Amino acid sequence: MTVHAAPRPDISQRRFTLATDLDGTFLGGTDEDRATLYQWIEANRDTVGLIFVTGRDPEFIMQMCREQGLPWPEYVVGDVGTTIAEVAPDGSVVPIEPLEEDIAARWNDAGEGVRALLDGHPGLTLQPTRFRYRVSYDLSPADFDPRAQDLIEELGLDWLISDNRYFDVLPRGVSKGPSIRRLIDHLEIPEHRVLCAGDTLNDLSMLASGLPAVAVGNSETALTDRLNGLDSVHHAHAHGAAGILEAIAAFDLHDIPENA
Repeated sequence: MTVHAAPRPDISQRRFTLATDLDGTFLGGTDEDRATLYQWIEANRDTVGLIFVTGRDPEFIMQMCREQGLPWPEYVVGDVGTTIAEVAPDGSVVPIEPLEEDIAARWNDAGEGVRALLDGHPGLTLQPTRFRYRVSYDLSPADFDPRAQDLIEELGLDWLISDNRYFDVLPRGVSKGPSIRRLIDHLEIPEHRVLCAGDTLNDLSMLASGLPAVAVGNSETALTDRLNGLDSVHHAHAHGAAGILEAIAAFDLHDIPENA
């Protein structure tokens, strides 16, 4: 099975590249909205590049593409920015080692220490997947003890709470924003041809990175409050996939369907 039609122009030469979060953003909106966006992407692959920027791990993302018929991305920034990878023609995910070397060094095999430190911490339930360069927890807001944040900072690591449901421990200075900028620079994509899209606080560093960005209409209030006043950010009225198309038109990044 080949997931990318060939040949296509290099992604750096395309008119527009979408760098999008998944849950609530690319996967958000009505069935009709998603179908409109996905069909438009597939019809314009020679001029539209696609990068997924998500807290999900890459193998889960590829499974979603296979089972749910999502457009296949050409690159993935996964695991809340701790994975930077290319999607091979066969649908496998190949980490881009030069871009991940710094991430690995900043993490310095901290996983076991983090898990031991936060074992039994109030309001945190360890997620079963063992990620390479992060540790992730489900968060219960009513029970959560915020001292976890101080403990992680004392280790020289970063923490991130998103959607008031997840607590991620990350290498210092690593998140979606720095990682998508590193990938775009590596691929030599002109910044003005990119649109970053998201809806929760774990998208903040990406949407506030200075790249053209959209907070879709169903975004967390905590996110939109932090983005107020940034000229590079479009606050969409439409939700999910429709909000992405709204922003593409607002920034005049590409022609879009007339019914969008």
